[in-house]
Amino acid sequence: MSGSLQLSGAHRSQQPGVGARPGSDEAAGSDERLETAAGILALLADRTRLALMQRLGEGEADVTTLTEACGAARPSVSQHLGKLRLAGLVTTRKDGRRVVYALRHGHLRRLVNEALNVADHQISGLPPHD
Repeated sequence: MSGSLQLSGAHRSQQPGVGARPGSDEAAGSDERLETAAGILALLADRTRLALMQRLGEGEADVTTLTEACGAARPSVSQHLGKLRLAGLVTTRKDGRRVVYALRHGHLRRLVNEALNVADHQISGLPPHD
């Protein structure tokens, strides 16, 4: 995934691609949407990046705080943050000499929380629910 992720049709009242004919613009939009979502999930399929996103779901943080939170080496954390930033999942701002990271939007916080909730259910044997 290079560059910023494009969120296509995520807030339309109807789901794009539902009932779309193959080759139609709507089907192409659905393909792009699925490809983008798969890229996001693939990026989050790394333990360190998932831990970083979980911590950022609690609020802004600098590299030192994020390194402590995820338990990885600082150079590794910096590389993972770079990937998340290039993908458009996190934002940065300068605070003096520090770079402060934040999640791009609440959907990402909820996505990470839901993935962790599924993990809790699988680990503890809790029954599934809606």
